[in-house]
Amino acid sequence: MIKNLKLLSSIGLIMTNPEQWIVFGTLILTLTLFIIGKIRYDIVALIALLILVITGPIPSERAFTGFSNPAVITVAAVFVLSRALHNSGVVDLIGQQLAKVKGGIVIQLSALTGIVVVFSAFMNNVGALALLLPVAIQLARKKNVSPSTYLMPIAFASLLGGMTTLIGTPPNIIISSFREQAGLEPFRMFDFSLVGVGVAVIGVIYIVLLGWRLIPVRKGQSSTDNLFDIEKYVTEVRITETSKLNGRKLSEFHTFVESEVMIIALVRGVERRLAPSPQTKFTSNDVLILTIDTENLDNLITTSGVELVGSEKIDSVNLESDEIALMETVVTANSMMIGGNARTLNLRKNYGVNLLAIARQGRRLQTRLDRIRFQSGDVLLLQGYSDTLKEVLATLGCLPLANRGLRIGQPRRILFSLVIFASALTLSTIGLLSVQVAFIAACVIMVLTKLISLKDVYESIEWPIIILLGAMIPVGEALETTGGASLIANGVLSVAHQLAPEVSLVIMLVATMFLSDIINNAAAVVLMAPIGINIANGLGVSIDPFLMATAIGASCAFLTPIGHQSNTLVMGPGGYKFGDYWKIGLILEIIIVLVSVPLILLFWPM
Repeated sequence: MIKNLKLLSSIGLIMTNPEQWIVFGTLILTLTLFIIGKIRYDIVALIALLILVITGPIPSERAFTGFSNPAVITVAAVFVLSRALHNSGVVDLIGQQLAKVKGGIVIQLSALTGIVVVFSAFMNNVGALALLLPVAIQLARKKNVSPSTYLMPIAFASLLGGMTTLIGTPPNIIISSFREQAGLEPFRMFDFSLVGVGVAVIGVIYIVLLGWRLIPVRKGQSSTDNLFDIEKYVTEVRITETSKLNGRKLSEFHTFVESEVMIIALVRGVERRLAPSPQTKFTSNDVLILTIDTENLDNLITTSGVELVGSEKIDSVNLESDEIALMETVVTANSMMIGGNARTLNLRKNYGVNLLAIARQGRRLQTRLDRIRFQSGDVLLLQGYSDTLKEVLATLGCLPLANRGLRIGQPRRILFSLVIFASALTLSTIGLLSVQVAFIAACVIMVLTKLISLKDVYESIEWPIIILLGAMIPVGEALETTGGASLIANGVLSVAHQLAPEVSLVIMLVATMFLSDIINNAAAVVLMAPIGINIANGLGVSIDPFLMATAIGASCAFLTPIGHQSNTLVMGPGGYKFGDYWKIGLILEIIIVLVSVPLILLFWPM
C-alpha cells in the first residue's frame, strides 16, 4: 500500500495540499449539480465561486475578476450584435426565401442546415436556431412529415457552425483568452476556421445523407398538423334560463368550479368575445368555450345548471380574431417560467395570455394546466392579444414555433447593419482592434443609429451565460494555481507517456466531448483548457493543438438534450425522447474525432 502511494505521488497523482482537496471537492459538487440540473447552471457556478473564495483557494480580491475578462465582454457583445442583425431584417429576409425551398427532404435539409451553419458562425447558436425553427416546422408540414425529421439536424448544425469562427460560440472565445494567458497571441477571428469548416462540412454531409434517417419519427402531438388538437380538450356549454350562472358576472364563475377551468371565449348570438372581461354578465343562451377536464365538467353541469352544446367542431378559427391570436411557443432554457406554473405566474392577469395546452416531448400533458411546472423545451399553446403577444413571449422567455410574422427591414437598414458588422469583423481580423473593442464599438454605433434599442441591448444578453462565465473563470484559475490541473495532466501523461503524443490529443478531445454532453460547454472549456495546457507542457509540445481539441470537443454536445440549449430547444417541438439524440449523435461524434484530429495536426502541429 505504501509502495503504491509512493508510486502515485512520484507521478503526481496524490493531492499534496489542502487547497487541492477543496478545489477537487468543489468541482465534484459543481459537476454533480450541473448533471442533476435542479439548480440553474449560473447559480451553480456562483456557489462554486463562493465556496472557493470563502475557503481560500481564490483570494477575495480576485473573486469577481472573471466578469472583466475580455472573453465575457466579447460574448455579451456577440449577443447584442446577433439581436441587432435580427432586428434589421437580414435574417428574416433569408428565412423568408428559405421557406420557399422545394424538393425532397435531402434538398430541404441541405438548405436548412447550411444556412444554420452560416448563421451560427457569426451569431449566438441558440439565436440562429430559434430564427429558423418556424421555417423548419413549416417545411415539415408542407412535406407532410414529422418536424422531428428536421429539428434535430438543424440543432446539430447550429453546434457545427459555432466551431468555425472565434465568435461562433462562447467556448472559442474562452479558448482564445487561455492562449493569451499562456503568453501567446490570442486566436484571431478565423483561426478556428482551419479545422472548424472541414468538420462542419463533413458533419452536415453526414446529417443530410444519413443522420436524419436514424432519427425516430415522432408522431403524437408534434406531427404534421398543429401541435395541439383543440377539439380534444376544449368544451362548449350553454347557459340556460334556469342556470345559476344566468345574470352572474364572469368573475363569479369560479364559485361553481375549480380555478383551473378557464373561459377562453364567449359566444352571444353572432358576437364572439375572446378572453372576455371579468365584469361580463352572463345571459341566457350564452355559449362558453372552456378548457376543462371531465371531472370538473360534470361538477359544473351539476352545480350551475349549464348544458353541453351540440357537436360543432371547435378549432383554431373559433379561438382567434383580428385582435386575438393563438401561438405555439417553446420555453427556452433561460425562461423566467421554468419552475413556475400558470397559477404562480398568473399568466392571464399579469401578461394577458391564456394557457390552453402544454406538450412535453411531443405529448400533450393531461393533468391540470395550472399545476404543471414549466420545464425547458415545453411547448405551450397560448392565446393572447395579437399586438402584444410577441412582446409577452419575449418577456416570458418563449420562442414562437409558427405564425411568426417575418420582420423585413428596409434595404438601407439591412445594408447599414451588415456594413457595421463586417467592419467589426475586418478590424478584429486584421488586428487593428481587439475583438472585444471592435464588437463593443459596433454595438455602440448600432445603438446610436437606432438599429437596436437600449431595451433590446439589455434583453438580448443571456445573463445566465455571462454569470456562468464570470463565476467559472476564477474557478478554472484556481484549478491551475493550486496545481489541480497539473495533477490531472500528470494522470493522463502517466497513462499515455509510452504512446504517441497524438494519443493524449485524442484523449483530450474525447474527454471534452463527454463533459460537454452533460454540462454547459462554456463550463467544460473553463475546466478542460488548463488541463490541456498542462498536458502539452508535460509533453514539451505546442499548446495550440490541445486548445483546438478542447474547442472542437466543447461544441460536440450531440449525445443528450441537456448538453446544449439548442438540443433542449428542439426536444419539445420535435417530440424527442432523451435517448433519441445519441442514435444520430454518436456516429457524428466518431466522425468528428476521425476528421478533426488530422486537421488539427495539419494546421496546428505539435
